[in-house]
Amino acid sequence: MSLSRRQFIKIGAAGAGSAALASGLGTRWWGLDGDPTPDPRTDGDRVVASYCELCFWGCGVLAHVKEGRVTKITGNPAHPLSRGMLCPRGVGGTGLLYDPDRLKKPLLRRSKRGEDLFEEVSWDAALGRVAEGLEKVKQRHGPEALALFTHGSGGVWFKQFMKAWGSPNIGAPSYAQCRGPREAAFQLTFGTPLGSPEPLDIGNARCITLIGSHLGENMHNTQVQELAEALGKGAQLVVVDPRFSVAAGKARYWLPIKPGTDIALLLAWSHVLLAEGLHDTAYLAAHASGLDELKAHVATATPEWAATITGLDPGLIRDSARLIGASRPASLIHPGRHTVWYGDDTQRERAMAILVALLGNWGRRGGYLKQDKFPLAGYPHAGAPPPPSRAKVDRPKGGLYPLANEVLASGLCDATRPGQSLYDLKAWLVYGCNLVQAMPDRPRLLEAIQQLELLVAVDVLPAEICGWADVVLPEATYLERDDDAWNGAWRRPFIAVRQAAVPPMYDSKPGWWIVKELAGKVGLANHFPWTDAREFVKTRLAVKGQSWETLSSTGVLLGPEIPTCEEEGAPLTFETESGTIELYSKELADLDFDPLPVYRPQEEGPPGSFRLLTGRSPLHSFGRTVNNRLLAEPYPENEVWLNADAAAHLAGFEARPLAQGERVVLVNQDGVRSTPVKVKLTQRIRNDCVYMVHGWGQTARGQRYAFGRGASDALLTSRYKIDPIMGGTGMNVNFVRFERAVVSA
Repeated sequence: MSLSRRQFIKIGAAGAGSAALASGLGTRWWGLDGDPTPDPRTDGDRVVASYCELCFWGCGVLAHVKEGRVTKITGNPAHPLSRGMLCPRGVGGTGLLYDPDRLKKPLLRRSKRGEDLFEEVSWDAALGRVAEGLEKVKQRHGPEALALFTHGSGGVWFKQFMKAWGSPNIGAPSYAQCRGPREAAFQLTFGTPLGSPEPLDIGNARCITLIGSHLGENMHNTQVQELAEALGKGAQLVVVDPRFSVAAGKARYWLPIKPGTDIALLLAWSHVLLAEGLHDTAYLAAHASGLDELKAHVATATPEWAATITGLDPGLIRDSARLIGASRPASLIHPGRHTVWYGDDTQRERAMAILVALLGNWGRRGGYLKQDKFPLAGYPHAGAPPPPSRAKVDRPKGGLYPLANEVLASGLCDATRPGQSLYDLKAWLVYGCNLVQAMPDRPRLLEAIQQLELLVAVDVLPAEICGWADVVLPEATYLERDDDAWNGAWRRPFIAVRQAAVPPMYDSKPGWWIVKELAGKVGLANHFPWTDAREFVKTRLAVKGQSWETLSSTGVLLGPEIPTCEEEGAPLTFETESGTIELYSKELADLDFDPLPVYRPQEEGPPGSFRLLTGRSPLHSFGRTVNNRLLAEPYPENEVWLNADAAAHLAGFEARPLAQGERVVLVNQDGVRSTPVKVKLTQRIRNDCVYMVHGWGQTARGQRYAFGRGASDALLTSRYKIDPIMGGTGMNVNFVRFERAVVSA
């Protein structure tokens, strides 16, 4: 089998690479399809190295500027995450820069919250209103009554403001609504959370197992490239998913599992590995504890036992386990990214981490690697001490679950509702995240918002959360601003720089400027002594004699290579209490949780309903890009996937069965109704669930293209189950039934 990176990405993008861009904002999907043909119409008179903000991955980009306009964006070959290639979203960044619906001036609310009526004002007036509101909240309730919700690398400036202000309440939906369970599970097992990007050596794996992870549709650029490389070298793929995803089409084994039964399958796989001697006995003897307890725990978890639960053939369970075991130690169990499903998610991820250990995959080539950060100095100043905090804020809001290692955004929302906690949050600063689409149980969110004395939204587009704000501050796009250096951990440490390719359009401002100006208005200017973001980065580099000229020119500074795995001499150490890989978790036992994962059945939905599952499109990042005309042309709205055989027996459709592409209304178990959405009838999904791509059903009229297109899975997520270990919101616990949409005359 030969599958190039180009071929895989084109498959994953569902033909986006050949889509025509009729909007005139670009000419081709340059960089996606690897076409080396020069484009004389868009070759820039200068090229600016930066990094992307269309998703959280932070790929290196080269912005081509001609006559003051960014004409195309290509991948930076010097950047370790992009390696010269971009996903469709990264190539479509000019669609954000030149979006006609961008926020253009600061706005002050002039009506009730949610009515979306605002007045354009000057920056001085807008920041004056913010400063006045913050000071009133601090006088009445203390500095810690302010919370920050943030997403994206530009949020670093607002985090600095929060620390100077004296509030620990900094949260991101990307934790409790996305990756938190796996962070807790891997820390319990191996002594360290995974972080982002994940420390995976996909390109050298012999077998890759994806459990509800949609690589090829969820375009984590580096991982998709490496997956294509691995498959091209003959690696085998095992995919566990109720839906026949893009990745499932490349798999040796596809396991169409009944939703909610993954722990049973994982226990059965462990049973086969241990019963048939397919585990790494020497590795476990040297590095792990709790093997005897694990063997006893899974002794009866046979494939036949799991088959009755999962709906999978026992032979398929056994054969896939044998393939996974035979490929060790380069047999990679991908940890996933969006891991909040059923409320038992830390335990599901624990079962996955245990498999990683049985395969000897942690710290080995083709597995989980050691990563490190570039030695970048902090800014050399202490600033003024933050205002003193009261004793009751020693632990921030949202951190009340025993193994939550970040503040929970959902916890911050709950702390805003009256009578929920020791003290109430009274002001929110929301940077770059549309909470209306990101958080479950929308009425509960809006109830919390109505309790606020001040809500400030900082964004590029008029997202739904802006309609509920008191003050809206228009930020410049990532192509118009400098930012702090990107310095995440990677297998070869590096830093990347974000540089403005063109000046900010309209009256938008970069985040660093907003924070610096606001700090001056509330007496915190001495915490921000630098002139601008570029001086900030230059100064940090100069402390250790690092070159700004090289970083600015290439976009990247590479640190020295480090040993990343046992084969390269990296020692295996584990920061657990025992200093070993803990298969059996004494820490969980001491907290009265199961020390080993236990399968417990999930609740079923009402008769005639389908479990609602969600995912991503390779052309879109959550709901952040659905107004982008370049990205929306090939994928203008989401659909609801429904098994074709199940559709033939839908109650209420006997007289006239559903037709392909017909619009339907989804009604969930609580009576919440979606906007009309097209139905996709297919055999590529089980008959007990439906599937939607997340991010559509936007209600913000200011986003004129996205408004009213498709349906919002977030709106239908009126229920969730809290993970008792780390507080994640399991959201795959909602069910929908179908009604035919009423078509207007």
